[in-house]
Amino acid sequence: MKRSFDPAVSEMMDRPQPVSAELERDLERIRQLNRWFGSYRLILGLIRRWIRPDTHARIVDLATGSGDIPRLIADCARDVGAQVEIDALDRQPATLEIANNLSSDYPEIFYREANILEWNSGEAYDIVLCTLALHHFSDEDAVTVLRRCRELSRRFVLVSDLRRGFLLQAGVYLLTALIFREPMTRHDARLSAVRAFSFSEMRDLALCAGWKHFGHKKFRFARQAIWLEKQT
Repeated sequence: MKRSFDPAVSEMMDRPQPVSAELERDLERIRQLNRWFGSYRLILGLIRRWIRPDTHARIVDLATGSGDIPRLIADCARDVGAQVEIDALDRQPATLEIANNLSSDYPEIFYREANILEWNSGEAYDIVLCTLALHHFSDEDAVTVLRRCRELSRRFVLVSDLRRGFLLQAGVYLLTALIFREPMTRHDARLSAVRAFSFSEMRDLALCAGWKHFGHKKFRFARQAIWLEKQT
């Protein structure tokens, strides 16, 4: 089952647009999917290993969407008594406005409008995250994103995404036919299912990006993750 990626066809949430009820509903659906289908569990499994009590960590979340991952990490840090500063990047102003509104109780999160293919922080982070975004890119750009993740981090990197296969495509089709039937969610979810990288493709992208001695694992509900733990 070959990957299908046409750069002329974009997901609806990636298109320039104002804040709307449709966009807010789509981002809410993504948060529900992250919560129900393992993204939160996957991320917390590593974050709890990396964020220790009474420590301070600078974190960046690339392609943050509505900011649910930064809020999840901020809650985790509060629970263990750690301090975090989180830069959350996205290129869509409307999405960032929604994320800001949802994060009014999280002063440790700073939202920034940026294209992650071009953005340069000028300073390294302790933890670099990129969740469910890699499939939005061509193979070449995905390698660039992974290379930037590695270069931005002084300690840890976690990139998680969908894992292409029959179960993913069948599951997404049924879910968007029976439950999540909004036009934007249906269009974007089905497009994501065919654009996702397979398990072996994800490994090859990491190798092309210069990753070495990295973890790579399959997770339930057609998820996968790669991560780096640099020695200091």
